[in-house]
Amino acid sequence: MADARTHPARTDWQRAADFSARAHAAQRRKDGQTPYAAHPFRVAMTVRHRFGCDDDAALTAALLHDVIEDTPADYDEVHAAFGSHVADIVAALTKNMILPEPQREADYDRRLAAADWRARLIKLADVLDNMADLEDRPDVADPAEALARHEAKCHRALDLAQPDAAHPAMARAIQLVRAAIE
Repeated sequence: MADARTHPARTDWQRAADFSARAHAAQRRKDGQTPYAAHPFRVAMTVRHRFGCDDDAALTAALLHDVIEDTPADYDEVHAAFGSHVADIVAALTKNMILPEPQREADYDRRLAAADWRARLIKLADVLDNMADLEDRPDVADPAEALARHEAKCHRALDLAQPDAAHPAMARAIQLVRAAIE
């Protein structure tokens, strides 16, 4: 039997990487080729390496940020596996697809504004990653129009993040997203 000192227990973010990869296994990004799981992995790496946040809950939620919205996984499943704190962050990053779009976006912004700061940090990593993806999208008929729509999403995420600007990781995130849209 292996000694716990030589085989430490996996962290939440390690388990979240597995959970996310399994949940998104059959999905592809809008380019039709990239496995969808690459997106939450890139978002988590952005949170860690570009924004400088090594908070376990932030990394775990970053890896899971799309599982409730885009897969059969639900809040209860995320809660059972990762606890209420992570599940609440992931839920804040999940749009209510039952609502009509204008109401959906307003509801999403309200919930994101009221959520833990980590949700807003992850949102900034998400919009940054989605912006980078625009270059590789063969389905985009009008790249300038797509970029303008995405920049509006970036501005919304920046507005929501502004109250947290004193946090060092958030300050770096805000600076990087602003630089990307300038």
